[in-house]
Formats: sequence, C-alpha cells, structure tokens
Amino acid sequence: MSAIKLKNFYWSVALVSLVLGLILALLYRNNMDIQQDEAIRRTNELADQVEQMKKEHDVLQGQLNRMLLELEDLSTGTHANQIKEEMEQVKIFAGMTKLTGSGVEVTLKDSNISKDYTENPNLYIVHDEDILRVVNELKAAGAEAIAVNEQRLITTTGIRCSGSTIKINKKDLVPPFVITAIGNPETLEGALKMRGGVIDHLQFFGIQVSVKKVEKLEIPAYSGGIKSNYMMDPEA
Repeated sequence: MSAIKLKNFYWSVALVSLVLGLILALLYRNNMDIQQDEAIRRTNELADQVEQMKKEHDVLQGQLNRMLLELEDLSTGTHANQIKEEMEQVKIFAGMTKLTGSGVEVTLKDSNISKDYTENPNLYIVHDEDILRVVNELKAAGAEAIAVNEQRLITTTGIRCSGSTIKINKKDLVPPFVITAIGNPETLEGALKMRGGVIDHLQFFGIQVSVKKVEKLEIPAYSGGIKSNYMMDPEA
C-alpha cells in the first residue's frame, strides 16, 4: 500500500472514531439528562405530597382545636349543668338509677282453691302472661319505674316462664311475685282495680292478688348487662 493510501486510511479511521466518540458522548449526555429529569420530577412529586400532607395536617389541627374548645365549653361552660341534668334523666329513664317515691305494691300468689283432679292445674298458678298483664296496666297508668321481686324492668327486659319459675333479667323468680311501681298511687290502684280489669281476670282463676298504696317505695337500679347484637350507628 502506498504512503498516500495509508495516510488516507488513517484519516478515515480517525474520522470514524471521532464520529463514534461524538455519538457515544451524545448518548451518554442524553441518558444523564433523562435520569436528571426523572430525579427532578420525582423530587417535585415528593415535594407536592409533603405540601399536601402539611395542608391536611393544618386542617385537622384546626378541627382538633375547635373540638377541644367545644369540649371545654361543654364541661365548664354555661351548658355544663344542663348536660349533666339531661344525662341524669337519661340514666333514670334507662333504669340505671335507684329511685324512691310513692306508688303501689302488687303481690301475686298461686291459687289456694281446692282443684278437682280433672282440672288443669296450670290454670291456677301465676304465669308470665299474668305478670305482663299487671306490668302493662301499670305502664299504661303512668308508672315511672317498675320492678318484680327486686328486678328492675327496662325496655329490653323479657318476662317468660322457665319451667316452674319465671325468668326476668336472667334471674329465676318464684312466687309470691311482688311488683312495685312508682307513680300516682290513686291512679295506679284505680287502673288495676277497674271493673273487668286485670285483677278481676286473675281472680277469676283464683290467683291471689293484693294491691296496696305505699308512701315511699324504693326500686333498685337495673344491674344486668346491655348488649346489642344488631343495632349499629348509621354514621359509623
């Protein structure tokens, strides 16, 4: 190969190397720019998230401060006494408070009539429905609190026969059944003793019934548990 051709070959190789170097440099720079842009984009995203979280924190902190002020106002402000009184009323109506007052005391005993062996003996003993009749009549007459054998009745209390006993608040009770009710004694007694009423019905089967007005009755607070299986807060 002549010197001129060799020189031209070297120049060609140098030119190709230069072009390749420029291409590689451009590719490297472009890749670095892409990586740098991605890092900047990610940093900006994180900064935006931090700013959004800060705004949300400020909003929640403001709500918390307002709630703390409201709570302080409720506990020490002008409405505190009113709220306490309303809470006491709720406890009373829910049966969670022992009560005293005038009212009536009703005693139910099984019949002492001699029965023929052909008669059904169940007709002459006190059943859950008999207690329910008396309790419902007392409620209709305005009784404010009722207990059966010291078991306070609340809205969820069930009264049902359980073998030879009557179960109230998961307690097995036996006769005599003493039903105490706080309310206007005259009104309560009159409702029970009205002609054709609950006492006439019970005495027809020989059930022994006595009603007496009492100046000062004491009805205990409900002592059982309260559990709801199906109710739920609609806003929960």
